[in-house]
Amino acid sequence: MTTMTEASVREFKMPDVGEGLTEAEILKWYVQPGDTVTDGQVVCEVETAKAAVELPIPYDGVVRDLHFPEGTTVDVGTAIIAVDVGGGSAAPAAEQPAAGQPVAAAPAEEPKAAGSGRQPVLVGYGVATSSTRRRPRKGPEVPVQQASTAIQTELNGHAPAAPAAPPAGAPAAPAGTERPLAKPPVRKLAKDLGVDLTTVVPTGPDGIITREDVHAAVAAAVPAATEPQVAPAPAAVQAPASYDTTRETRIPVKGVRKATAAAMVGSAFTAPHVTEFVTVDVTRTMKLVEELKADKEFTGLRVNPLLLIAKALLVAIRRNPDVNASWDEAAQEIVVKHYVNLGIAAATPRGLIVPNIKDAHAKTLPQLAESLGELVTTARDGKTSPAAMQGGTVTITNVGVFGVDTGTPILNPGESAILAVGAIKPQPWVHKGKVKPRQVTTLALSFDHRLVDGELGSKVLADVAAILEQPKRLITWA
Repeated sequence: MTTMTEASVREFKMPDVGEGLTEAEILKWYVQPGDTVTDGQVVCEVETAKAAVELPIPYDGVVRDLHFPEGTTVDVGTAIIAVDVGGGSAAPAAEQPAAGQPVAAAPAEEPKAAGSGRQPVLVGYGVATSSTRRRPRKGPEVPVQQASTAIQTELNGHAPAAPAAPPAGAPAAPAGTERPLAKPPVRKLAKDLGVDLTTVVPTGPDGIITREDVHAAVAAAVPAATEPQVAPAPAAVQAPASYDTTRETRIPVKGVRKATAAAMVGSAFTAPHVTEFVTVDVTRTMKLVEELKADKEFTGLRVNPLLLIAKALLVAIRRNPDVNASWDEAAQEIVVKHYVNLGIAAATPRGLIVPNIKDAHAKTLPQLAESLGELVTTARDGKTSPAAMQGGTVTITNVGVFGVDTGTPILNPGESAILAVGAIKPQPWVHKGKVKPRQVTTLALSFDHRLVDGELGSKVLADVAAILEQPKRLITWA
């Protein structure tokens, strides 16, 4: 009875919720031991280096244990929650059997392909449409390990290529005959240590190479010393620096903040930045904003100065298309983009993120207003998906909302330009030969000087300013 009970417990492992990410932090548990869960129910929220993501459980059952508390960073592939699926079966399949089939399926049956009728398993992700299936196993049934692999298949949208299991008692297939099985963190470890995975003897379930296997391969490659060498006396270990907790607070840098810091350092010291400034009278633009708010075409939409600034930048890019480009270091080429994925820098409780509006150049003004509203709301709720933050071409950062006049923004990595918008406020301005109070702001455009020379950068910034000064140019220049 004990054996059957333990066999009914399923360990749900931390999936790779991004492109090759190796770890994630558990932000919040939505269930506790003893709670009943159903297939597709969200059980926790995790944060990667790119975004916060909700994780659903892939089967029905009762929560047996939460292996890690909130705030813990866990490697991909590590079990985080145990669920008792019940039923007393010692070898349940990874998927529920189809209607009319017996509960105990034949061992040679293939797991259900990802995307065949299942709903999206991650917020911000869809199920892959690939029909890739895991090769059916030959020989005796492998219940628990096969189920675990099938679960990872559902989460990641594809199944790892796996060699057929040898008959009972037969020796394992020689290393190197097929691509070794190993999880992303293990492959990275092997790469960092210079270990060829085809030479490693696997000890994990289904012939999967584990971290311990990689370390064992490294140890085996180093000949043992015949006699232990007397190491010099180690220097006295210094105690960690102490600080006054009543006067200082230390915040661990991880997740989105850590990724942002690394990206900004890489951008600042890779792309040669140039920043230009222009101060402009935007009184007419502010009047147009008020008129659009009363227009029935914008009912229910968020209309603000950022909307017209974004449209002005899109028009300026259309007039100066070479500014919308990226630098291909490997090919030593400039890649001009014929589409604009407009990034909007957003400050969130977890740090600065830059989601972008896909194909913003093709949107009408009401469509652009709708996209901006959705982007801001999603970012504030912490629900921005990694996909929404990839593929940007140019970015706008609105520092004016903090009362700041201007700044010298750092490029979002891989992009050619970023426009900073300062505070819009009344200032004395010469208008029609007289000094009058006008609504004035300062714009700053930073650009990658490898891609954008001073003339091109100046034209783009001047066009944005000209449109905001005379918004009718949105029509005449369109």
